[in-house]
Amino acid sequence: MFGRFVGATRRNHALEHATIAVLLGKLGPSLRLIGRATRDGFYVYGDVPSDVLQEAATEALGRLKGGEAHLAVSPLCGTNIAVSGILAGVSSVVAMGPQDRREDRLPNVLLASMVAVLAAQPIGRLIQKYLTTSPDLKRFEIRGVRQGDNSLGRFHKVETGQGPVIASP
Repeated sequence: MFGRFVGATRRNHALEHATIAVLLGKLGPSLRLIGRATRDGFYVYGDVPSDVLQEAATEALGRLKGGEAHLAVSPLCGTNIAVSGILAGVSSVVAMGPQDRREDRLPNVLLASMVAVLAAQPIGRLIQKYLTTSPDLKRFEIRGVRQGDNSLGRFHKVETGQGPVIASP
């Protein structure tokens, strides 16, 4: 049960990234969106027409199914921010060393933090590729797109699910 939940969320995370990449390609890099994957789809927060989002999600799903797995990994993903924070924090603690010599360590702490932040981009992408996304969407389908408003503003929920298993002849 837990594995299916995580697997579905990883696939929706991949589709969310791919959809936002397609939207940015169509509407330009000044578009401001936030995405969040769930077990049964993903949310897109931002001002984008529903029909354009539906088209982008459909195109993204087709492209992922067609082998464009690179669309599942995004440089804009929050995973990269989380990895940066964790690596910078851990490297700072390590660079601080023993308590009795902390005042001499500030340059080391700053350097360790900068190196950690630089390393976070490729590490964050690897974490996305192997842990937080899955481009394996063979049986996935888009079931609908609905629009709403809340305290964060306008949002859309792209609802997804597994299609029927079709036996090969």
